[in-house]
Amino acid sequence: MTEETEGETEKRRRGIQSVEIGLSVLEALAALGEASTLGAIAQASGLSGPQTHRYLASLTAAGMTQQDRTNGRYDLGPAALKLGLSALARTDAFRVADTAIEAFVRETGRTVQVAALGPQGPTVVRWHMGTPAVMTSFGVGAVLPLLYSATGHIFLSFVPEVEIDPLLARELPDSEMSLADVEAIKQRVRAEGRACVEGTVIPGLRAAAFPIFDLQGRAILSATALVPGAYKADDSGVVLDRLAAACRDVSEKLGWSR
Repeated sequence: MTEETEGETEKRRRGIQSVEIGLSVLEALAALGEASTLGAIAQASGLSGPQTHRYLASLTAAGMTQQDRTNGRYDLGPAALKLGLSALARTDAFRVADTAIEAFVRETGRTVQVAALGPQGPTVVRWHMGTPAVMTSFGVGAVLPLLYSATGHIFLSFVPEVEIDPLLARELPDSEMSLADVEAIKQRVRAEGRACVEGTVIPGLRAAAFPIFDLQGRAILSATALVPGAYKADDSGVVLDRLAAACRDVSEKLGWSR
């Protein structure tokens, strides 16, 4: 086996260091929580502007970041999203939830959307299509509104404020809601154990969302049953109770205790 020369060792060391710095830039952008300027990213990562620009150029070429051509700001790219979703998908919570939700969909024919709270907000991570299927523009990776979606209301109500408040601060100013409205949503959802909306995100679509809790009682997933507004089934209440029971069962398997 040929020994590595001093020059090769130094080259490998620089390569490792370069990867570490690139990841620190990516982490800084993710921590900022929104599309950001080069200067803001440089400050957050502790690098100079030119250094940060070089790493962002490489990250953008790899799809890990993307730049808005109109304002020059950088944000996480599609490859970063795929990587994050892949990591989420490998957790036990997803496997347990998938099994329960798939069984519910087979038995009831309802369509269920599963979401997790990502750095940009409630993010769709699974679609379990029923019969007939409910088609929307919100595919896997789409970010749902915190204030107007049933999914968002679940995370708003069952995730610690330290995590939710930064997302709320971004969305609230552009909404028609007040802080009193937000508190009313939280109280209602916590009392009922579910969140229901109709037509607030997609006209004519009814949504009922339920939390899936972890060991600490934090909502790590939301399971949302979706039906067209015109769908009038006598068993709707019974079906939703079954989804609520399925989510409780998943939560208990993840260590949650009522």
